[in-house]
Amino acid sequence: MSAKLIISVSGLRGIVGQSLTPQVASNYVAAFASVLEPGPIVVARDGRSSGPVLKDCITAALRACGRDCLDTEVAATPTVGVLVKQLGAAGAVQISASHNPPPYNGIKLFGPDGRVLDAATGVKIKQAYLDGVAPWVGFDQLGQVTQVDQPHHSHLQAVLKTVDVDAISKATFSVLIDSNHGAGSLLGQQLLSALKCQITLLGATPDGQFDHVPEPTAENLKGVCQQVIDSGAAVGFCQDPDADRLALIDEQGRYIGEEYTLALCVQRALLEPETKGTIVINGATSGMSERLAAAAGVKALRSPVGEANVADQMIASQATYGGEGNGGPIDPRVGYVRDSFVGMAQVLDLMVRTGKPLSQLADELPRLEICKQQATLDSDGLPDLLNRLEDAFPDAEVDRRDGLRLAWPDRWLLVRGSNTEPIVRFIAEAESQALAAELCQQAQQLAQA
Repeated sequence: MSAKLIISVSGLRGIVGQSLTPQVASNYVAAFASVLEPGPIVVARDGRSSGPVLKDCITAALRACGRDCLDTEVAATPTVGVLVKQLGAAGAVQISASHNPPPYNGIKLFGPDGRVLDAATGVKIKQAYLDGVAPWVGFDQLGQVTQVDQPHHSHLQAVLKTVDVDAISKATFSVLIDSNHGAGSLLGQQLLSALKCQITLLGATPDGQFDHVPEPTAENLKGVCQQVIDSGAAVGFCQDPDADRLALIDEQGRYIGEEYTLALCVQRALLEPETKGTIVINGATSGMSERLAAAAGVKALRSPVGEANVADQMIASQATYGGEGNGGPIDPRVGYVRDSFVGMAQVLDLMVRTGKPLSQLADELPRLEICKQQATLDSDGLPDLLNRLEDAFPDAEVDRRDGLRLAWPDRWLLVRGSNTEPIVRFIAEAESQALAAELCQQAQQLAQA
């Protein structure tokens, strides 16, 4: 477990009491306040036990910079994006370490457009933090705190407007939702109740006392898969702690996963005239969505990895839908933030529209296999590796925006350096696991040459 503070363009993450201290959090949000336009700042947190302490020091620092704070208490990350726009805030601070284990917490920053910060603004804030910029004010200019009433209401209504509420309600689905003591249970229960579902709710209290490792992977959700069977649920919805990611379990207790969440949401979007248009996914996301788009006669574009990059390209291309393969659909009608609640509602809508169970819908998607590997490599050696890889595969379509992505009609390979460790990651997808693994192995051999 690394104690190093991880700073990216959209926030930071670290171990509470070690790399992430009250002083670090205070100085970081002060730098944030120095870059934002005037206006109040939304402050929210996921359910982690360290969240209340960090919220207190972050709120105090923002007030000391003359900023009024709009306190939501526990709220999901996509809910924060909706609130920024609804309340006309200058930005937001979400206190969350996403899927990291309990010792961690972090800060995600939002701009006035309700999006996780774009790269250019993030770079300015990071530099302001490193330079120690803090716009402290005098006693007569201190900001105030206002509690946000019904913080989930607007987000709930926005999600419901994207689906056929009456049709889903008539189906009276039995569903299981595993919020794992994160932020997702509050709006999750409201949403599924509004859709007249019969709910089995796991990890309802947002206190950070995770029942299993928080990242919603197949290994971590083995116990939940059995509970889906035992409860007789038509679908299991599994969220990460800040509820911007969603993994699926079908009615047979089979882990469908996060890549399928986005593909199923894209499939559903392409059935609807309002959302049948250009889609955007990132360079590491499964090509299932690309193939669905091609079959529907619409464009599928790839952005560099990262939610902000997907949102940037969606806006630039006027895309009607998008997301990342980590279980994060993005529906612009709700907001340009990955959203597990959008995923839940729209998967249920797809099941109603098609009359098919989740297992059948998943089995009918284009069958592709992903392989992920890594190798130790100093960042100084990465440019040479990427050049050698490009030379080794002259028949591939080349994309250099995010490491190196090599693509063929039936497969692709992405090679990226880590921002936090001296390693390079290899991600490949093909029509069989053996072919995907072969691509990764070829890249590994070049890395070790």
